Amino acid sequence: MVDIQNTTKTPHPTQIPYEEIKNAVLGKNYELSVVFCGQHLIRRLNRETRGKDYSTDILSFPLSDQSGEVFICQDICSRRAREHERSEENYLAMLFVHGMVHLKGHDHGDTMDKLEERYRKRFSI
Repeated sequence: MVDIQNTTKTPHPTQIPYEEIKNAVLGKNYELSVVFCGQHLIRRLNRETRGKDYSTDILSFPLSDQSGEVFICQDICSRRAREHERSEENYLAMLFVHGMVHLKGHDHGDTMDKLEERYRKRFSI
């Protein structure tokens, strides 16, 4: 199950197969909450949980072995998509995969990169 909440006035891309990606990376029994939020909230969460006082594009929080939350700042995603010369939808899908792999327990590095690449290929991201 993927519960998507949008706390902003900007509509989020609905054509991304959130449920399919979540099921592929984390399994069908994993319960995931996705929150599209503004820069103020993601900055506060980043500061409180990671000690980083800036807005970021995505934060992932495991709640248990079978549940977690992802916060996505669409404004920052939009900006970074342009910087990386990707469509917003493509960048957001790539970022969503990145968040799922973090929820799976991986940190940045070669193993995480290879897993992300495998899922990006699978979903043509």
